[in-house]
Amino acid sequence: MSSTSKKYTVLDLFCGCGGLSKGYEMAGYNILLGVDFNKPALETYQKNHKGSKALYADLSDDNAFSEIDDAINGQKIDVIIGGPPCQGFSLTGRRQFDDSRNKLYLAMIEAVRRYKPKAFMIENVPGMAALYNGEVKDEIMKRFTDMGYTMNNKIVCAADYGVPQIRKRLVFIGIKDGAEKYEFPEPYLKPEEYVTCEQAIGDLPSLEKTLGNDISEYEQAPLTEYQKLMRGDCNVLYNHKAIDHKQFVKDTIAQVPDGGNWKDLPKGVGESRNFHMAWTRYCSTKPSRTIDTGHRNNFHYKYNRCPTVRESARLQSFPDDFVFLGNKGQQDKQVGNAVPCLLGKAIALQLLKYLNDGE
Repeated sequence: MSSTSKKYTVLDLFCGCGGLSKGYEMAGYNILLGVDFNKPALETYQKNHKGSKALYADLSDDNAFSEIDDAINGQKIDVIIGGPPCQGFSLTGRRQFDDSRNKLYLAMIEAVRRYKPKAFMIENVPGMAALYNGEVKDEIMKRFTDMGYTMNNKIVCAADYGVPQIRKRLVFIGIKDGAEKYEFPEPYLKPEEYVTCEQAIGDLPSLEKTLGNDISEYEQAPLTEYQKLMRGDCNVLYNHKAIDHKQFVKDTIAQVPDGGNWKDLPKGVGESRNFHMAWTRYCSTKPSRTIDTGHRNNFHYKYNRCPTVRESARLQSFPDDFVFLGNKGQQDKQVGNAVPCLLGKAIALQLLKYLNDGE
């Protein structure tokens, strides 16, 4: 990687706990500022991005940009990244793009207009690509094209880039005055090479010896390259605390095989939950499903409990030294809402080629 890449500065809007920032940091970028309106997530962001500022601001409020201006204090922003919520788009089509319900998405567009970065990245749920027969996606592309950005978009799968999770995201990339459009990185792995749940979390203890607040110990050496990558130089285990389930939950999930779900239960067992995702065990030999925000429908492939925050973080490719703050529910939400770090890193590394060419 070019030593000059450190100079590219990043503003992360709707940063959450900082999965996307972490990915860009791994790729050698300098994260100036993360902005969000969720205090526990922002506290986690601040703890884990030591050289960056964290700003608590409501991006639907026009005053937020003056707060951002104060926080960056005249520094040039090279890249803007973020994943604005798009609840409004379920209620409005292209002709009502400027509807007030879309204020958060419009804030992302305003940020690019205001700071004129060399490039930007927006990520969102893949379903957005098909909304109103693609009209919303097309309008986003048009708005940025009209602002002088060469645009591309693609639905990418995190597992293709070494993340042990089948998680698809719609990603927009714009290059300012770009002679050529951004081409998304080729998959690093074929499906048969995907990192599996067991390869990702198989070294983590079944029941941890708690030493303090959410801190425990590794009980064995890493067993796979992915586990070594996630551990890095970390020698304590954070956020690996098991839920104390009710006995009926333990007894029920004990009857579900590795990779199975409620359909594998004997008649009359677990029928209080019989929807699609109920009583689902991760499959040890495959990547996990999309990590959720802690609805407790997914269980460890081997142990009779939900995954710990650390196990979910591993499946999202957060390194083990990334510490989550807040209560268990807040931590689960932070992990589930994040962009997988290794997906962010892959996109960011590819973006360097275009930024360096533009110098």
